[in-house]
Amino acid sequence: MRDVAIIGVGINKWGELWEKSLRDIAVEASLKAISDTKIDHIDSMFIGCMSSGLFTGQEHIASVITDYLGHGHIPASRLESACASGGVAFRTGFAEVTAGLSDIVLVLGVEKMTDVSGDEATYALGTAADQEYESYNGATFPGLYAMMARRHMHEYKTTRRQLSLVAVKNHAHGVKNPNAQFRMEVTAEQVENSVRVADPLRILDCSPITDGAAAVILAPLSMAKKLTDKPLVKILGIGHATDTIALQSRETLCALSAVEKAASIAYKVAQVKPADINLAEVHDCFTIAEIMVSEALGFAEPGQGGKLVESGTTALGGKIPLNTSGGLKSKGHPVGATGVAQIVEITEQLRQESGPRQVKKARIGLAQNMGGTGGSSTVSILKSC
Repeated sequence: MRDVAIIGVGINKWGELWEKSLRDIAVEASLKAISDTKIDHIDSMFIGCMSSGLFTGQEHIASVITDYLGHGHIPASRLESACASGGVAFRTGFAEVTAGLSDIVLVLGVEKMTDVSGDEATYALGTAADQEYESYNGATFPGLYAMMARRHMHEYKTTRRQLSLVAVKNHAHGVKNPNAQFRMEVTAEQVENSVRVADPLRILDCSPITDGAAAVILAPLSMAKKLTDKPLVKILGIGHATDTIALQSRETLCALSAVEKAASIAYKVAQVKPADINLAEVHDCFTIAEIMVSEALGFAEPGQGGKLVESGTTALGGKIPLNTSGGLKSKGHPVGATGVAQIVEITEQLRQESGPRQVKKARIGLAQNMGGTGGSSTVSILKSC
């Protein structure tokens, strides 16, 4: 098994990209990642994309993107695991390189979500829930996460203000990210007075509908110095796990078992513990999600994630900054691209390239990507060389 390094990263400006197609934004991010290296070819490609068919009417996107990127005939595959599609694509690319099947792998995450109406986007996203027991009965993701939030508030006394502070923090980070969709600060009062979506969640508790792409180039660590002039970032370990898709089948609504299991695997392989992590990008599709994920990753005890954000520990300058990119909440959430974009952010932080949102002395970073209400999750741990 070979050690694997990230030698190039690329991301485009995220938002409502009306003038660009799925293939346009995919190629844009890919070319940025390639130009971040000195490579002259790609051996294979893995693409994270949740639902290009429902969002754009285009399936078979591996063929489309390799063609328009100018790298036809290479082996390429699309990976789908709902909102964790990008994380699963990254894990698959890592496995390809560490096993010696390819030397240079492009991992791309992409989604074009604004070419359909809001109702159609809601339907497409809803396919990541249990169709027979949740969607059929009218449950949407805001409703499902609202149930999780209500139960967490009941069992652990998590407060409405603590939910708001997740959005406040992540928007404050996103202002510093030129690629973020919503570069604006918000106050806790603005969050709490915004339109109610599913009680207790308000519109400013929710990640937006977004178009965007992100890409990384992987190579064996032994070859990496010849392929890039940038500081090297090594992949220490990756964990991947699943859980029941339907909430009613879980032992509790207050824990994310797939995240806990994926983190346990990643920590064991990387030979690190939560206290060793300098920063993390986590899946804050809703504000309650970040609170619950921080507990599942071991940054807080069960039920204490709300107090963690309230203390300032997870803000820039705190002990364990979460979502320095702005997270899904501010940066945006083109579902198939999110997991790869998290890797881009951690890589740039470990390279000391993040400008005003740079975490001082960042050496080890973690990226946690999640599908649906936690039916699948990946956890990746990276280290600067």
